[in-house]
Amino acid sequence: MKKNYLKKIIIVFLLAFTVINLSAQSFPQGSTRGTTEMSRNVTQPVVPNVSVQITQPQTGNEVAFSVRLLLILTVLTIAPSLLLLVTCFLRFSIVLDFIKRALSLQQVPPTAVLNGIALFMTLFVMWPTFTTIYEKSYKPLNDGQIGIEEAFKEAEAPVRMFMYSQMSEDPTYIGTFMNMAKMDKPQTLADVPTYILIPAYILHELTAAFKIGILLYIPFIIIDMVVASILMSMGMMMLPPVQISMPFKLILFVLVDGWGLLTNQLFLSVIH
Repeated sequence: MKKNYLKKIIIVFLLAFTVINLSAQSFPQGSTRGTTEMSRNVTQPVVPNVSVQITQPQTGNEVAFSVRLLLILTVLTIAPSLLLLVTCFLRFSIVLDFIKRALSLQQVPPTAVLNGIALFMTLFVMWPTFTTIYEKSYKPLNDGQIGIEEAFKEAEAPVRMFMYSQMSEDPTYIGTFMNMAKMDKPQTLADVPTYILIPAYILHELTAAFKIGILLYIPFIIIDMVVASILMSMGMMMLPPVQISMPFKLILFVLVDGWGLLTNQLFLSVIH
């Protein structure tokens, strides 16, 4: 047994030695030889030097410019939130979420879809305001006809007019914030500062959206109550009423063209 084991070991070593000798031989004729030299036609990439220098301001103009640049960057950071809060997007998004909950829908339509619908509806309503801002603020600023301060005032005016037009019938929140700021009762829109007009408009939009949501909930709550009463009378107390009432609410919503009526009334609530 030991002799056979030694023979096997010797055969394995002979085979390994043969394989090493074969691999050490040169490549066969016609094969491609490798090279480690880089082609001289390849140019090196040019990477520019980037340097940041922090210096002390020498004059008051340099300080004012730095502060102005910081304010501009801050405004650009919060610009998406401002656009959502000073337009009718807030009302549209809340009402659409209300109708989704009133229909007892959990995943359909997704929240991203509802926000997209609210965004494009907002663009439709706010397009005249955005056009005015472009013609009186952005375009003259781009052409060098006006400065940044004047462009800001020209862009602020149409937005202020839009917000004030929504609260013209019920300026309660404007008076509330004016009283909290200990300011006199405003006679015109010019007497209302922007930092008071914006929070008043946000609270007004929240109130209007919740009023619309309550009105939307009433017919669907009635359907839920009727279905729950029928199930109770039939002794099906373990069956969730929402599971039975949801198809009826969807049928009612589709038959009365709910999406068309909803969008039409939302537009009428904003466009006077």
